[in-house]
Amino acid sequence: MENSWAANILVTGGCGFIGSNFIRHLLAQPMFTGRIVNVDALTYAGNPLSLADVVAAHGARYRLAHLDICDADGLAALAAEEAIDLIVHFAAESHVDRSIVSPDAFVQTNIVGTHVLLQLARRLPRLTRFHHVSTDEVYGSLGPEGFFTEETPYQPNSPYSASKAASDHLVRAYHATYGLPVTISNCSNNYGPYHFPEKLIPLMILNGLAGKPLPVYGDGQQVRDWLYVEDHCAAIEAILRGGRPGETYNVGGRNELTNLAVVEQICDLLDELAPPLPGGAARRGLIAFVKDRPGHDRRYAIDCGKLERELGWHPVETFGSGLRQTVQWYLEHEEWVAQVRSGAYQDWIKTQYGTP
Repeated sequence: MENSWAANILVTGGCGFIGSNFIRHLLAQPMFTGRIVNVDALTYAGNPLSLADVVAAHGARYRLAHLDICDADGLAALAAEEAIDLIVHFAAESHVDRSIVSPDAFVQTNIVGTHVLLQLARRLPRLTRFHHVSTDEVYGSLGPEGFFTEETPYQPNSPYSASKAASDHLVRAYHATYGLPVTISNCSNNYGPYHFPEKLIPLMILNGLAGKPLPVYGDGQQVRDWLYVEDHCAAIEAILRGGRPGETYNVGGRNELTNLAVVEQICDLLDELAPPLPGGAARRGLIAFVKDRPGHDRRYAIDCGKLERELGWHPVETFGSGLRQTVQWYLEHEEWVAQVRSGAYQDWIKTQYGTP
């Protein structure tokens, strides 16, 4: 097969939102003939049922290993058994609000866990790449104009973004110090199928469906660049196949919107696609402004020109097209939503997979 790719890839956090979409994306590519080993601790946002279709379609080409990325011995044994060629590191505590209340888990997973993986990577005889998936939040807050580039100084403003900034620096240092073949991607806000309901877009979809209030922080004028998750997966694939070791690539959707505008578009789509509220009330009436989050960055915007120029990647979806697909997915997957929201979910995980 022309340009076939037969790597054994270790994906961390593959039962999470972006990780599960990436695994599905890569195994669907005809040129990829290798295997994926998914390492996931299956915490509250890791759902193995998000990959049930992958298990059915790809069988032995996919394996789930229930491990914490801080378990150095377990990871070493797994990597040796599976003859790992490449690591794609998604696993992270990622919710800003949770990091404000409980920052310890973010330091442990995002910094210590990344260090454990880098130490593992140094010992793998077949390793061709360690790719670290990061966030635009490491750059801090932009003014009303300009864009984050790969040269923008880091200025994180939450425990979450600080922990990701630290992990980025570790990855870069392992390249400079040990010659580890690393790449880093810093992406804008993702959205799409299988997104855990605590995040803005799925929370607004599900609350809007139920006729519940739609809480918007502050004045709702915080600006984010939105990236459809499938476009992000394609970008990571492009970096893995053609990115230069030691380089960072910003990944953005060229979709800058205020949080309020995002919520209003969700309301309008739900009014169009979902059963009406009692009395036919418009869902924009559910919007409720609440006290702003501490350290809430005002604006993020990504310049993804380097990725476009060097690797030929471009986002396919507009925000309008991606959001419509996302809303439709949640309307069609009520069982998945109910399952991840169930209080019995973690008990089920422990019964099925044990404790990592």
